[in-house]
Amino acid sequence: MISEKAWKAMESLGLTGYEIKVYVTLLNKGAMTAQTLSKESKVPYSKIYEVLDRLQEKGWIEEDSSRPIKFYPKSPTTAIEVTRLKFEEQRKENESILLNELTELYEKTGVKEKPEIWVIRGVYNILARVKEVIEKSKVELLIALPLYAGELARNMQPIFRTMHEKGVKIQVLASENTPSDVIKALSRVSEVRLKDSMFGGGVISDSEKVVILLAGEIDKPGEALAIWAEHAGLARFAREYFQYLWKDASNKI
Repeated sequence: MISEKAWKAMESLGLTGYEIKVYVTLLNKGAMTAQTLSKESKVPYSKIYEVLDRLQEKGWIEEDSSRPIKFYPKSPTTAIEVTRLKFEEQRKENESILLNELTELYEKTGVKEKPEIWVIRGVYNILARVKEVIEKSKVELLIALPLYAGELARNMQPIFRTMHEKGVKIQVLASENTPSDVIKALSRVSEVRLKDSMFGGGVISDSEKVVILLAGEIDKPGEALAIWAEHAGLARFAREYFQYLWKDASNKI
């Protein structure tokens, strides 16, 4: 009566096989009594009233006051909206229960959350992490490129090209003094804007992962220092700051 995809979607909303059969039968053939509905939907008569009661409780059907009683399907829009509201109400109730009970246990044991932010020392360690973050991007890649990282950008051109070919949106914010050949190469695979003063840099991937350069220069391996995080809050903050700088940067390459 309906596609397998639609059937599974209805199951995901909490309907059983019998309930789906009854509702779809009502949609196809209109209002009918429980006895007729049992016959048409192939749901055993011994089960039909139980199924009808559940469907009414879930907001998918209604009944009239005739004798014998006839059952009507509610519109799919109404039924799905009622289901959504019930799910939302149940979710809030479950959240409240869990937060009240589990938070108390968490605080009693003194367990600490695993840190999601790490300090990386040394240029080679930083480059390895930057490469990993870039290669794992799926949707968006934001790069703030300070002047001293121009050589890094030149060396990572093949990776940028690969990500561009995969459909990843790349935005690069570079120093105005970045070598023209680097800017030209970056422009082939990304949208580039220039900023007159770039005191730091970093990479933000899919608003989930971020590497922020803190200190040192790319040509002084022992001094390089960076933060790597898989902390969604920090990544979103970094993205918002990047977009703030992006709006103020020049797009005249």
